[in-house]
Amino acid sequence: KVLDASTLSFGTRVRWFAICFVAGIVCSILGTALLWLPKGIKLFAVFYTLGNIAALASTCFLMGPLKQLKAMFEPKRLIATVVMLV
Repeated sequence: KVLDASTLSFGTRVRWFAICFVAGIVCSILGTALLWLPKGIKLFAVFYTLGNIAALASTCFLMGPLKQLKAMFEPKRLIATVVMLV
């Protein structure tokens, strides 16, 4: 199941974490590089958003999506979470 990270082996979770994290970094850097092209602001928005989603997905593989969502919406992190999602 995707909702329960414990069903995946530790090696699988670490492997997918690394894949998603690297993809997130690559998308964010690519989006920033494309910012300087004509109409680059749209490409920046797409790639930077994909990069952030991939980076968030990477931590889902380590701790599981439900645990991550609970941690993200704790009172001390709520403002940062809302700002990032908006």
